[in-house]
Amino acid sequence: MADVQAPEGPADESGIGLKEAYSVDGPDDNRVLYAKWADTYEQFLDKNRYIYDREVAEIFNERSSAHTEAVLDVGCGTGRLGAELFRLGVSPIDGIDISPEMLAKARSKSGPDGTPLYRSLIEADLTAPLKLATDSYSGIVSSGAFTHGHLGPDVMSELLRATRPASVCVIGVNSSVFEPNGFKDRFERYSAEGVIGGLEVMLRQVYEGADGSEPNHMAHIAVFTVS
Repeated sequence: MADVQAPEGPADESGIGLKEAYSVDGPDDNRVLYAKWADTYEQFLDKNRYIYDREVAEIFNERSSAHTEAVLDVGCGTGRLGAELFRLGVSPIDGIDISPEMLAKARSKSGPDGTPLYRSLIEADLTAPLKLATDSYSGIVSSGAFTHGHLGPDVMSELLRATRPASVCVIGVNSSVFEPNGFKDRFERYSAEGVIGGLEVMLRQVYEGADGSEPNHMAHIAVFTVS
C-alpha cells in the first residue's frame, strides 16, 4: 500500500487540515478551530485513512478487563475512539472534550441497537482542574488529543487522580512531540516514582500505510496501569 503523504494543506471541504490543527496554541485556539472543523472533521480522517483510534482501542481491549466499568475517552472529539471501543464491547464510556461542536457529533452516535456510544459527555478545558471524582474510572484512553498545541503532560496528573488503582491506561501522543514536549520524561518519572506500573511505549501508525520516517504520521502509545 502506498505511503500516505502529509496532508499539510486543505484536506476537506472546510479548507482545514493538519497545517491549521498544528498551529493552534492553547484552549481558545482549540475551541475556535474545532467549532469550524466539526462538520467535516471525519471527512478529513476518512480521506487520510486514519487508524489511530482503532490502534488505541485494540490495545486497551487486549490489556484491560474493564468491559463493564466506566472508561474515560480523553479528547473524545466526534467519538471515533468511542465507536471503536463500543465495537469491541467496552462500555460504559464517558467522553471529555473542550469543543461543544465536536461533542454534539459524538452525542449523535449510537451502536447497531441504538444504544448511545457514550454514557456521558463532558465539556471541559483539560488544562484546568477537572470536576471528575477521584478514582471514578476503570481506565483512560486517548487518541489525537496529545499533539501540537493541544495538551501537554501536565494534564496527566488530573487524569490519573480520576482513575482507580490497577486500571489500564492507553495514551497516544503524536511522535513529533513525545520527547520535545516532555511526555517521555513524564511517563518515565511516574514509572520511577511508582505512580504508574508496567510502562510500555509502542510506536503505531496514525494513518494506514503511513511513512514511519515522518513523526507527524506516527504515535507513541504509552500503556500502563495506575498504582
